[in-house]
Amino acid sequence: MNLEYFIAKRLIVSKSYKSSVSSPIIKIAILAIALSILMMIMSVATGVGLQEKIREKISAFNGHVIVSNFDDNQSQVTAEPIDSKLLPVSQLKKNSFITHVQPIITKGALIRTETDVEGIIFKGVDASYQWKNLKEFLVEGKIPTYKEGDINEVLISQFLANRLKLKVGSSFNTFFMKTQGKLPSMRKFKIAGIYNSGFQEFDSSYIIGNIEHLQRINKWQPNQIGAYEIFIDDFSKLDERAEEIYKTIPPTFNSASISEKYFSVFEWLKLFDFNILVILIIMIGVATINMVVALLVLILERTQLIGMLKALGASNWSVRKIFLYNAAHLISRGLLWGNGIAILLLVLQKKFEIIKLNPESYYVSSAPVDINLLHILLLNIGTILICVLVLLIPSYLITKISPIKALKFD
Repeated sequence: MNLEYFIAKRLIVSKSYKSSVSSPIIKIAILAIALSILMMIMSVATGVGLQEKIREKISAFNGHVIVSNFDDNQSQVTAEPIDSKLLPVSQLKKNSFITHVQPIITKGALIRTETDVEGIIFKGVDASYQWKNLKEFLVEGKIPTYKEGDINEVLISQFLANRLKLKVGSSFNTFFMKTQGKLPSMRKFKIAGIYNSGFQEFDSSYIIGNIEHLQRINKWQPNQIGAYEIFIDDFSKLDERAEEIYKTIPPTFNSASISEKYFSVFEWLKLFDFNILVILIIMIGVATINMVVALLVLILERTQLIGMLKALGASNWSVRKIFLYNAAHLISRGLLWGNGIAILLLVLQKKFEIIKLNPESYYVSSAPVDINLLHILLLNIGTILICVLVLLIPSYLITKISPIKALKFD
C-alpha cells in the first residue's frame, strides 16, 4: 500500500481539514484551477473553430489551389483562357493528394433591374462543380446542377438579392462587358437559390452560373476555361502541396494557394495562435500561483504532523509526496468542474449559436467552436504537469522543518 497516498487521502476526507483556516484558501485555489481550464478550453475551441470556419468558407468558393495562366493579371476576372487539352484534369489528378478538380471562368458584369444596377463577378461552373461545399450556406431555394434542365439558373447571395430586391424564381438581365468598344452582351438569368456565406468579399460580388455562357460570350472553345480550382486532402500542407502542383504543370501555367490569394486574411488568422498562447500562459500562471499559496498554507497548518512523521522516521521526500498528493487532488477537483462547465458551454454554443459576431469583422455570424477531445486532454495533462512541477518548489519548505521545533509549534 502507498503510505503517502493513504495519509493524504485521510487528510482530505477529515472533518477538521474541511473546517480549518485553510478551507477558504483551498476553495479559492480550486476555483482558480476551474476558471483557468475553462478559459483555456474555451479560447482554444473558439480560436481553432474560427480559423477552420473561415478556411472552409474561402476554400468552398476558391478551392485550395488555383491553377491559371501565367500572366500579370491581378484581378479576379479571367483574362486569358487555359486549354484543357494542354492541362487535362486527369494529369492533375495524378497527384494522390488531390481530391477534386473543377474548371471555372470568372467575368465582370452588371446586373440591371427595373430600379437598380449592381456590378458583380459572374463565376461560370460546369456539372463537375463541388456544390456540397456551398450547401451549408444555402438559405433559400436549391442548388443548380446543370446536368438537366435550365442552364440559365444561377446562385446569388442574400446580400445581392436584398440590394436588387430579388427572390428565388426572379429573373434579371446581366450585361457582360466586351473589349474594343463593342456593345455588351446581355443574358437573362433565373435565381435557383440564395446563399449567405457571411464572407462579405464573396457575398457582395459573386453570382454562380453555367460556364457555357461565358465560353460563348468570350468566344472560347468548349475546351477553354479560365482556371482550375483544386482541392487537397490536408489543409495543413497547403503551401507544400501548392508547390508540388506547380512543379507538375507546364511552364506557361501558374499555381497559387488560397493563403497567397487571401494573404491578409490568413495573416490575421495567425494572430489567433498568438492570442491563444498568451491566454494559456496567463491562465496557467493564475492556476499555479493559487496552488502554490494553497500548498504553503497546508504545510504551515500541518507543521506538527510534519514534525511527527519525521520523528517517526519518514524522509523529507516521503512527507513532500503527501502534500503533493493533496495538491493533485485539489487540482483534479478544479479540472473536473472546469472541464464540465467548458464542455457544456461549447455544446450549447455549437447547437444554439448563442454568441453572435459581426460578419463584417469576423466573416462569421456566430462564434464557431471546435470541440476537439484531444486538445482538451492535452490541456488537462499540461495543466497537471506544470502545476505539480511548480509545486515541487514550495514543497521544499518541508525539508527545512525541524521535528523538534515542529512538535512544539502551536
